Amino acid sequence: MTKTQKARIWGTIRYTLLTFWALVVVLPLYWIVAKSFKPSEQWFAWPPTWIPNPATLDNYLSVWFGVMEYTNTQYAMSMQKPWRAFGNSIIISFTATALAVIFGAVIAYGVSRYKILSEFRMFQLLMLRMVPPIVIVAPLSLYYAQLGLLDTVTGLVLIYFVSSLPYAVWMSKSFIDEVPREVEQAAEILGASRWRTVFEIVLPLVRSGLVATFLFILILNWSEYLLALILSKTEVSTLPVELSKYQGTSEGRVYGRQAALSVGITIPLILVGIFIRKHLARGFSFGMVRR
Repeated sequence: MTKTQKARIWGTIRYTLLTFWALVVVLPLYWIVAKSFKPSEQWFAWPPTWIPNPATLDNYLSVWFGVMEYTNTQYAMSMQKPWRAFGNSIIISFTATALAVIFGAVIAYGVSRYKILSEFRMFQLLMLRMVPPIVIVAPLSLYYAQLGLLDTVTGLVLIYFVSSLPYAVWMSKSFIDEVPREVEQAAEILGASRWRTVFEIVLPLVRSGLVATFLFILILNWSEYLLALILSKTEVSTLPVELSKYQGTSEGRVYGRQAALSVGITIPLILVGIFIRKHLARGFSFGMVRR
């Protein structure tokens, strides 16, 4: 067997595996989108209906522009249009992510250039993110109640920021390490201060990496459920919490409307990814500048 034949065989195997994995990933996404366009009689149909027939927008209109009509008054009141939760999710997720990336980049610069944290301390920092949220959420809710942060936007921004900061530091450090020190030394010789060097030289060089970090952390904060559920009551609610209200309603599981809300939750992340797509390829390729 020649090298060309071996290469073709391995190429066929590789693309077959990739195609299979793509189907595994895409199929649940297609199922959710298709379910959101199905009328109620097709939600539980067997064999399942793969293509909505007829397709309908009733689920989207009911979830996003109308009140859910349930016999149970509690659900009728709690399942109002999710625009308030949508606004809360945008404010909380984007604010916490931006703070985490900014502070994480500054800390990562100190670690990369001045070793303000040893490798062991960096590992300990990452381990803070590895702690399951259920372990800390009970005592944290008591602290929040005493500080007046329970059921507030500020409280959720703070906990999201703290929980995502370790990721921001670790990812930003890997990109800053790729920037040659000679670039900073040249800027200092020309009279630039340390802070000006950081914000006008180093950070612009790793902006693609920071954008990739921003998107990664934004996905984590946008989809976070447990902390938002425990630390919020009635005044503040996020989209994942609103989505959970569609489980076990008095009328059963309303899969079509739940799918319509799921699609609406996903669209902002897709739009952000499209908007910053030119930076993602460079950012995920381990930095722009190499030694």
